[in-house]
Amino acid sequence: MPQFRTYDGTRLSYRTLGTGEPLLVLPGGPMRDASYLGDLGGLNAHRTLIVLDPRGTGGSDVPADPATYRCDRQIADVEALRTHLGLDRIDLLGHSAGGNLALLYAAAHPERVRSLVLVTTRGRAVGLGTSDEEWDEAAAVFADRPWYPEAWAALEAAGPDTPMPRLAALAMPFSYGRWDEAAQAHAAGLDEQTNWTAAQAFYGEGAFDPAATRRALRELTAPVLVLAGGYDGGPTPARAAEIAACFPHAELVVQPAAGHFPWVDDPGAFRRTVAAFLDPRVRTVTVDGVRLAYRVDGPEHAPPVVLVHGRGENSAGWADLARELAADRRVYALDLRGHGLSDWPGTYGFGVFRDELGGFIKALGLAGATVIGHSMGGAAAYLLAQREPELIGRLVLEEAPVFFPLDPPRVPAEPPSGPVGLDWAVVGATDAELNDPDPAWRADLSRITAPTLIVSGGRSSHLPQEQQAWMAERIQDTALVTIKGGHLVHQNRPEKFLAALRKFGV
Repeated sequence: MPQFRTYDGTRLSYRTLGTGEPLLVLPGGPMRDASYLGDLGGLNAHRTLIVLDPRGTGGSDVPADPATYRCDRQIADVEALRTHLGLDRIDLLGHSAGGNLALLYAAAHPERVRSLVLVTTRGRAVGLGTSDEEWDEAAAVFADRPWYPEAWAALEAAGPDTPMPRLAALAMPFSYGRWDEAAQAHAAGLDEQTNWTAAQAFYGEGAFDPAATRRALRELTAPVLVLAGGYDGGPTPARAAEIAACFPHAELVVQPAAGHFPWVDDPGAFRRTVAAFLDPRVRTVTVDGVRLAYRVDGPEHAPPVVLVHGRGENSAGWADLARELAADRRVYALDLRGHGLSDWPGTYGFGVFRDELGGFIKALGLAGATVIGHSMGGAAAYLLAQREPELIGRLVLEEAPVFFPLDPPRVPAEPPSGPVGLDWAVVGATDAELNDPDPAWRADLSRITAPTLIVSGGRSSHLPQEQQAWMAERIQDTALVTIKGGHLVHQNRPEKFLAALRKFGV
């Protein structure tokens, strides 16, 4: 485990996980060694996590002066780590108590912070700590759980003389969205991972000057993500919103059904939210309560083009095409729900994707855009063109299904053993609709008024090519071109696909 010497000579340890741009991570507790963070729900697939063991915890040395455990005294440790790593500016994530240290660091060194992520942070540093009454009220959400009566009775029996380790252990069942085996295993390390002497000193008198910190944070130009758990009592979502309001450029995300350790409760939701925020190429917009990630390229005032991926794909699959189109177009490539870095809410279907695409276009003010859809995304696009023709200026359908009932029908598919790039519920929902589609989806093709280009992939595609020609005959203003590239024409034959687009006027 690599080490460095901080301002007072104390040797501090940190670990690195993953690939990509570095993300400095400050653990909470307070004063809990960083092992409980794990890989933050797989966030290491997107960033190199540089996770600090605070002084006196994990592999870091015990300092000569116990007073240096106080939160504000550890600002210099973070700055020493930044200097040791040779980073001019840092992306910084703080969990819980570590978020208070991150707040103080951002206030003291705003020019060094490129972005800031606060995960379930009790805002003591800005005078927004959670009261006992707020915590009790939040804990009541678990009243119908079988473990609640015993856990609540034990917590109520605790008094002012209850040792801090015991009190923290009693609160653990209320700190997760589900008190299941995974949560219990995660909570089991609390005692041995925490320096309790240091924890008592962390919030010592003089650690915080909330008014001064608030003034400093109002000048912070870096983007901030405040992530709260829907079931967390410290901070509650309402208190987290107040913390977000301390910044000029902050986004609040509440992870549903998550507690104080959201990467344990739902690793995927946590990973997608934080990865999307940290990626400068990715933006987000909320449509009907679902957070959608999308990528933008090209001149700001150029004619807009919206790229809609197929099932199991995401916006990254359009990267090469988007780069070419961005020479003279403003290109928006989104991740549909259940895919990529967007939310995975569990409700899917072609009509759902249609409405979501329409909401995306409206939310960004892109009415009249050219829409290019592949496969499932193409179906969503032409269903939208049927219902709300004013939203689409020109339409390109690459290997889109035509909604003849499948014969034979698809049987329920089992998810593969390894990781997949989508919520598997998408497969079941869309297969069911492909087996027995709404007949109006075919009958209403004649209602499409946008000039339309249909790109078929030839015999190597799994889609019946005669159905592509059938669809072309029923849309009022249509050109049909066959490019022998299989189902993924834009990836397998990118030059020919782009040439077809340019000829079509895109």
